[in-house]
Amino acid sequence: MNSMDRTGRANGTRHADRTETGACPHHGDGTDRDEEDGYAPRTELTRSGPHTGRAPAPHTTIHRTKTKVQRMKIVFLLHNAYAIGGTVRTTLNLASALADHHDVEIVSMSRHRDTPRFAVDPRIALVPLVDTRPGSRDLTDPAFAQPAVDFPAEDKRHHQYTRLTDQRVRALLARCDADVVIGTRPGINVYVARFAPRRALRIGQEHLRHDAHDKRLRKVLARHYPALDAVVTTTEADANAYRAHMPLRGVHVMSVPNIVPAADVSPSPGTAPVIAAAGRLAPGKRFDLLLEAFARVASKEPDWRLRIYGGGKQKERLNRLIDELGLSGRARLMGPRTPIEAEFAKASLVVSASDAESFGMTLVEAMRCGVPVVSTDCPLGPAEIITDGVDGRLVPVGDPRALADAILELIADEPTRRAMGAAALKSAHRYDAAPILARYELLFAELRATRCRRAWERERARMTSWTLRLNRSLRRRARSWATRVGWPRTRAARET
Repeated sequence: MNSMDRTGRANGTRHADRTETGACPHHGDGTDRDEEDGYAPRTELTRSGPHTGRAPAPHTTIHRTKTKVQRMKIVFLLHNAYAIGGTVRTTLNLASALADHHDVEIVSMSRHRDTPRFAVDPRIALVPLVDTRPGSRDLTDPAFAQPAVDFPAEDKRHHQYTRLTDQRVRALLARCDADVVIGTRPGINVYVARFAPRRALRIGQEHLRHDAHDKRLRKVLARHYPALDAVVTTTEADANAYRAHMPLRGVHVMSVPNIVPAADVSPSPGTAPVIAAAGRLAPGKRFDLLLEAFARVASKEPDWRLRIYGGGKQKERLNRLIDELGLSGRARLMGPRTPIEAEFAKASLVVSASDAESFGMTLVEAMRCGVPVVSTDCPLGPAEIITDGVDGRLVPVGDPRALADAILELIADEPTRRAMGAAALKSAHRYDAAPILARYELLFAELRATRCRRAWERERARMTSWTLRLNRSLRRRARSWATRVGWPRTRAARET
């Protein structure tokens, strides 16, 4: 059965009539990590016409910047559009906003279920490459049993890619007529750098962090990213990390935050004695540290409760910790919720104790509900989202006492807490679709205008690198020859 079946159409998703299907096969149940962990914040389906909860149409901002919008075909390459995950929902939000002015297509490397978990704007063409559903003919293709060669082995998702993925991606990009091709994870960005048509703008999005990649992967990216036109990160701090540690001559490196749609709930009144947190129950989210901090809070504010939303492998460990800290009945693991905003709106504070965040989507989602956030000042996102003392609080990483003190201060001062909530609601408009879409339109225009200059910069950098390598090679050969013939290494030795 063809992977573009009637089920997808009935769900409102426009599947392109292609013979190829999906691309990034999951060896297992085919789910994204966030789907396994159970934290699935809302993805908004945006349309033209009547109000849908999204920010006003972006053309207003674009006119103010005097940038003429040229209608283009934009293609996103996504790991698995049928799964639940942060990259999936942010890509769908951006694609839907771009569809107001452009023809947009999302190519999903894999398809493990009949319909996407998130709603997909019907204006967007969804093209799966490799079909991993039971009974799919792709599963019997010999190339499906072979590991990927073009997708870098250093990317942690490599085991979910096969030679069939490589073949389908190459074939699709070889005939691609897009004006812009956008990759959404490191290995896929390598696909874009190597195989996307040279007439198209080639953009690699970074939804993680430069420093989160190991040295082997960074070395691979440094080799292939110079062929891109732009690298887009979600924070300026991460963009600075790329500029400092991966010099990319002729490649525009910039930060553009994710679109976070307005909440479809009324703002929190800020009066309920409830603290909320959300995310994967994984070590890096440090829910253990949050529970330790809340134990200090509960000893002084016994009426307050902590609700943690999400799923993951640490569930049993955290439940044991709740019992050990004597927090039974006060702190609860609530399981996954979607949309999460409905739960945030019931809280008066949202807390994040993470060791690191690539962006901090849950922080903005809480602010969208008029709830102030207490967060660790971890790399890289929180400091760019929260203004300490204005719309939330930032505390040192790994310090449960500082986290507890900040929470207690806001519990004790309701007027300040509510004022911070109002400021957070106002500040969250930075993540409306309009300003973010305008930044992408400006990026596209700048990349088109500077294409020749950037191509010259890349070529000059390539020739400089080639010359340096040649000189080093010649010096090594000269030293080797001198050693073989007994030629003195120093001038003083030769003059005696």
